[in-house]
Amino acid sequence: MKKTIQLKLLPSEAASEDIITRYAAQATGEVQKNISGFTILKRSVDARGKQAWIVLTLEVFINEPYRARKLLKIEFKDVSRAARKVIIIGAGPAGLFAALRLIEEGIMPILLERGKEVRARRRDLAVLNKEGILNPESNYCFGEGGAGTYSDGKLFTRSNKRGDINRILNLMVQFGAEENILYDAHPHIGTNKLPQIITSIRQQIVDAGGLFLFEKKVVDFFLDDDDRIKGVKTADGNLFESDAIIIATGHSARDIFQLLEQRKIEICFKPFALGVRIEHPQSLVDRIQYHCPVRDALLPPASYSLVEQFKERAVFSFCMCPGGIIAPAATSPVELVVNGWSPSKRNNPFANSGIVVGVEEKDAQGFKKYGPLAGMHFQRSVEEKSFEAGGGKFIAPAQRMVDFVNNKISSSLPACSYLPGIQSSSLKEPLPGFVSEALRQAFKAFGKKMKEYYTNEAVIVATESRTSSPVRIPRDNLTLQHPRIKNLYPCGEGAGYAGGIVSAAMDGEKVASMIGTMI
Repeated sequence: MKKTIQLKLLPSEAASEDIITRYAAQATGEVQKNISGFTILKRSVDARGKQAWIVLTLEVFINEPYRARKLLKIEFKDVSRAARKVIIIGAGPAGLFAALRLIEEGIMPILLERGKEVRARRRDLAVLNKEGILNPESNYCFGEGGAGTYSDGKLFTRSNKRGDINRILNLMVQFGAEENILYDAHPHIGTNKLPQIITSIRQQIVDAGGLFLFEKKVVDFFLDDDDRIKGVKTADGNLFESDAIIIATGHSARDIFQLLEQRKIEICFKPFALGVRIEHPQSLVDRIQYHCPVRDALLPPASYSLVEQFKERAVFSFCMCPGGIIAPAATSPVELVVNGWSPSKRNNPFANSGIVVGVEEKDAQGFKKYGPLAGMHFQRSVEEKSFEAGGGKFIAPAQRMVDFVNNKISSSLPACSYLPGIQSSSLKEPLPGFVSEALRQAFKAFGKKMKEYYTNEAVIVATESRTSSPVRIPRDNLTLQHPRIKNLYPCGEGAGYAGGIVSAAMDGEKVASMIGTMI
């Protein structure tokens, strides 16, 4: 017999299988010897009171042999001689999971990635962090695994209507992720472990007969007279043809947006968000959230989620990284973009989060001449101003939080995890006025929600601007094809249909499954 129960335990209790078993026996009304084992279905932290608790949902085995969790195991076909072929532009989460699903459908994927494979990409990131030299094709956004590879590895999503979240998480485990992502309320892999998983996915695609090519930047599309896409041209002059094409290029492939506009393939403005990344000592966030001087070592580093409305405009935390690092995420040598990530242990001394403000089409009226690319050019102009404010080499302009709110240039700055370095500067200069004012009001409001959050111990770094794509590539709700271009399938975060690793992966699968029925 099996029963599902919920237990609320102290961290020390939740770390002991014997204690969990004892409480499970009490909750089920059984003697402990009748409990043969349990499976954790969900694990979360409840820190709303003065004491932080671990909440476990368990499947308990009573008077029958314990059976370990059955993991999904997908076998992939050999598609090396498949008659049907599909080009995927971009090897981020959407592109990778689309490729896996195409293989299940008996279709050969041809993955064209503009950047480099994981190991070579890591070397380019080291040069960026240490020397301030950016490779426009190999950076935190471009390369194997996309922006997700070096952007923390958070797997939490609310997009459960877009696809099968458990299937995506199980596939992650199949390719090397730890099993706890299947039951943690906010699953996280860590930037240090994601590259191995991405490499394993690539190896599976290649072993199944898929084609995986690096440093293949797409620069043109080929269409027939019936507005049917037939193939692409890459920067090195190679031509690739296929039965369909998936655009899974991520939120920063501005050249693809420009190419679509030049080829008169319909795109449109999409609302996005822009702001700053804020960093506190992790110990301070732990103290606020766990209501104690020092965090229990058995509790995870504390996180937070904040939202405020200012003049009907949303201001909210984005991609909060406990025990994390702020990273340079620009894709051009004259733009400054920051993002955050955490290793699997989340054991760095700082906690950082994007704090961003919603941007609507009306806010980009100064760039109206660019039509559907107005948001992209608005975004770029802020990044260029931030680069100038930092003085070059990706040094970021920064202010202490209270100084920013009081419009005062900080006389000194605290230690910061951002490796290229920070420069004391007024963030009023690079940030649009409505963004600055909304942030000022929000920080004071956040300080009322989280006592001690509003402090000059926190440093604000500009600019957090790549929260999502500023462009949407439209698609038909039923066929998922572009409404005018046949066999062209916009997909994932860059096309405006996802926001994070899991939702992008689900969208990739969704598009690939549709292609399996259409070609």
